[in-house]
Amino acid sequence: MTAFSILMPIAPPGPEQVLPYAALTQRSEAHRLWQGQAALNQPHQSFVYAAAAGYRVPAGLAVSVLPLMHPYEAAVQAHSMALATGHPVVAGFGPGAAVLQRNMLGAPYRSPLTAVREYFGAVRGLLDGDQVRLDGEYFTCHAMLPRVERPSVELGLGVLQPKMARLAGEIADAAITWLAPARYLRDVLVPALHEGAQGAGRPVPRLVALVPVALDEPGRDSAALALAASAGHIRLPHYASMLDRSGIHVDPADPTASAGALMSGRAFLYGNAAAIREGLDEFREAGVDEIVLSVTGVHATYGNQAALHELDTLLEAVP
Repeated sequence: MTAFSILMPIAPPGPEQVLPYAALTQRSEAHRLWQGQAALNQPHQSFVYAAAAGYRVPAGLAVSVLPLMHPYEAAVQAHSMALATGHPVVAGFGPGAAVLQRNMLGAPYRSPLTAVREYFGAVRGLLDGDQVRLDGEYFTCHAMLPRVERPSVELGLGVLQPKMARLAGEIADAAITWLAPARYLRDVLVPALHEGAQGAGRPVPRLVALVPVALDEPGRDSAALALAASAGHIRLPHYASMLDRSGIHVDPADPTASAGALMSGRAFLYGNAAAIREGLDEFREAGVDEIVLSVTGVHATYGNQAALHELDTLLEAVP
């Protein structure tokens, strides 16, 4: 059965801003609360703050980027989140955009797949309490974490292209997508996940899809909401490439046409509750195990209270 979760629609500069979303997760049918990579805070600190305030909820990171964090620090953060929240954690990672890699490391990864494989091997070994001895092309780690009883930590891998999806099938517990339409998951990424898992002789990872949505309300501009939710991503070559492969052609120089393409291509779901439900059913039928509702466009356009109300309404409308 597909679970429904929520994405914090902001990267909170102050930890108190996470509390309304943690409270909504706790009192609703939401399965998990997710946060993406943030510029002004470490996402794990938000979840620990919420736990200390009494909102201990299952947490997910979607996704932390490799150039910003050593594998040892990543393992410690995931471990501390699980202990603080008392719930399983999904720690999602990805190589990030080539421009970020260049800005942080001096040059992009020659092979993002190799970088991810090294990183995951180190983080998993540390979380399992193993002695890690890694002298890789991109990462070095000689360390060990004490074995401490805690809720489980799943390692998630952000995937947009089939090669990364195959790697997720080999090494990850979950594959995490953002802005990818259901048909692209069904036709491209899911087969690649199965291929990777079969080749490695292991279970197929769970598929987690972050889906930008907005309800059709009086006075709303659907195109503006689609752009508010996605403008930053469609400027990045790896997202534009994924969307192009799925038949959605975006051009940052033509935002109106790009917004229309995102909506007509079902990468951004807009409509009444029944229409949103129908769109999310496509993700369920594509094999998604966890759908993460993202109302970042609503938050950016109408503010915090509107975003919370939107999520509350969606969670009630989509059992």
